[in-house]
Amino acid sequence: MDRSSDETAVALQALSRDAGLRNWRLKGVERLPVIQGGMGVGVSAGRLAGTVAGLGGMGTISAVDLRRLHPDLMARTAHLNAEPDAGQRIDAANLEALGREIARARELSGGRGLVAVNVMKALTAYEAYLRHAMTCGIDALVVGAGLPLDLPELARDHPEVALIPILSDARGVQLVVRKWEKKGRLPDAIVIEHPRLAGGHLGAAKVADLQDPRFDFDVAIPQVLEFFKTAGIEGRIPLIAAGGIGSLEDIRRLQGIGAAAVQLGTAFAVTAECDAHPAFKQVLADAKPADIVEFVSTAGLPARAVRTPWLDKYLRLEERLQHKAHKKESCTMRFDCLAHCGLRDGTPSWGQFCIDKTLGHALEGHLDRGLFFRGAGALPFGSEIRPVRDLMRWLLGGIRPAGLAGEAAA
Repeated sequence: MDRSSDETAVALQALSRDAGLRNWRLKGVERLPVIQGGMGVGVSAGRLAGTVAGLGGMGTISAVDLRRLHPDLMARTAHLNAEPDAGQRIDAANLEALGREIARARELSGGRGLVAVNVMKALTAYEAYLRHAMTCGIDALVVGAGLPLDLPELARDHPEVALIPILSDARGVQLVVRKWEKKGRLPDAIVIEHPRLAGGHLGAAKVADLQDPRFDFDVAIPQVLEFFKTAGIEGRIPLIAAGGIGSLEDIRRLQGIGAAAVQLGTAFAVTAECDAHPAFKQVLADAKPADIVEFVSTAGLPARAVRTPWLDKYLRLEERLQHKAHKKESCTMRFDCLAHCGLRDGTPSWGQFCIDKTLGHALEGHLDRGLFFRGAGALPFGSEIRPVRDLMRWLLGGIRPAGLAGEAAA
């Protein structure tokens, strides 16, 4: 990390303190109360996560299919089709890519902040990604898209790694905490992600549930804190609010009701350091509220994304495709990224498209073929793409960057 980044990190600490924000503690160490959420495929990798960590926050690498960011690994695996070991070779390439991205993030962070890896419970290679990330010396594992009831056992040999499940309501928190307690472990923190506001895969059973008031921060956070109190673990598990956060005022309000920190995804996806193609960032930044839609993904979960030409066509054909759903002989991408896939397994009520392929097209900026996950909230700088340091200064100090367009500053 260069000297200017070091100076910026120190300045951000002062900004946060002067703004009345509280640092949060993970594994006994104080950090800035801003976390960059994991975004796949390849959207949040080593460059973005390392930059955020280098400024004193927590940056998160999304583990899934990171070979897409490495031409040599893609050249080694993209041609694989009917080979009996195709899946094994692709998985190996993805683990190698994950190790590279962790190393890159570490180098960029300069020893500041934290570097985490996000792994979806729904992934076939879930356990392999977790174990490799821990072997590579990651600071924290963040797990969503399913209840990670097995995480304490999987991380038993790495007590130094923080374990952070992503949940959406008090019931989910109670279930995970009680199951983990029986295994002698508590979560080191919990992300409370609001399904009505977040992007990508959402923590609700179906799209109709996204509006349920039990997910509201004003409901969920106090209920979780009350559960901690009655369970005798008050003050031991920091809560991280995620979804719809975009300003210093949002962070103040959430800390006021008991959150220790906040997590943002889309706001970091549109920064200059995000690992995705510039066209990807602009699609997210230009999207208006009417352009953002909810649907059921191939993983069987509600999801939120920008209504691009591809997604618009898919949604028009969705009912017909689901009616024709049938079990396929093999995975389109040959490595079965999801343990249960609506397209491969022929599950009629789930999405009928290849999620890895469409997210990969989005990573490369292809509007006509890509699935562009996005949160529901407005972005801090409108349609402008700004550096991570500008976003951090805005979130922690309410300071808008010089030269911001009038529309974005309104």
